[in-house]
Amino acid sequence: DTGHFEAVQARFDPELVSYRALADWFLRRIDPTNAGGQFCDHGPQYRSIVLYTSPAQKAAAEKSRAKAAETFRDPITTEIVPLVKFWPAEDYHQDYFAKHPDQGYCSFVIAPKIRKLEHKLEAAKK
Repeated sequence: DTGHFEAVQARFDPELVSYRALADWFLRRIDPTNAGGQFCDHGPQYRSIVLYTSPAQKAAAEKSRAKAAETFRDPITTEIVPLVKFWPAEDYHQDYFAKHPDQGYCSFVIAPKIRKLEHKLEAAKK
């Protein structure tokens, strides 16, 4: 009932990967047409958003959303929202994937996505 989103704060080096590339990757790895949540997680805290901290990031996120819209039959519901404040989750949520790599969702869903991202980033460096 707080109005908060469950989110990840990603820190990145724009010399290695652009904000736009991260937004594109994110929108291809979720269901950006589902306003009610993601996959097994339903509720307003699970709706998809892209947060931005500058006008340039907002413009890049809007371009990513427009590009994603070309590939989906249903309208994109992912919101583009300014980051006002990031609240870290409780300690038991921190580094969850690193602490529980064998947990079903982590090993079967998250790990393959991370491997794909690592390969893509490596290819982009070449």
